[in-house]
Amino acid sequence: MVESGILTEDDRVELIRGEIIDMSPIGTKHAACVNRLVNLLGKGVILAAQNPVALNNNSEPQPDVALLKPRDDFYATAHPQPQDIFLLIEVSDSTVMYDREEKIPLYAEANIIEVWLVDINEQIVEVYQQPTAARYQLMQKFASGQTLSIKAFPNVNINVNEIFGR
Repeated sequence: MVESGILTEDDRVELIRGEIIDMSPIGTKHAACVNRLVNLLGKGVILAAQNPVALNNNSEPQPDVALLKPRDDFYATAHPQPQDIFLLIEVSDSTVMYDREEKIPLYAEANIIEVWLVDINEQIVEVYQQPTAARYQLMQKFASGQTLSIKAFPNVNINVNEIFGR
């Protein structure tokens, strides 16, 4: 769409189920949370912040953080696809319900192994695992002081307080 002139590189939109969705502006708390996650997670993987992932022909969302399998070209020739993804993270303040009700099921349909929903307002992290056709079979909530790990990297432990800068 950029090539045809419909959108520009600076437009904050994502493609969800064939529909172009305007993305909310990124506030300072949201940006700081993404920066902390990038710092905490960025060892031994390609870490993409707010870049598109190609789920299928009609959905190309832009999660806040994606942990990707290493690739020599750093995904210069194509956006990451589900089989390239260890973990997707959505950081939500004004978009919690949309992310929970639209994007999380979309990720399950695409068989994304693990998704975190970081709820800035409630100061919790929802961890979604075991995808099925339309939802995740397992959802766990982690709050202040609790520690979570990444399914693909079980030895990497992150305290929720680190995510929220406490």
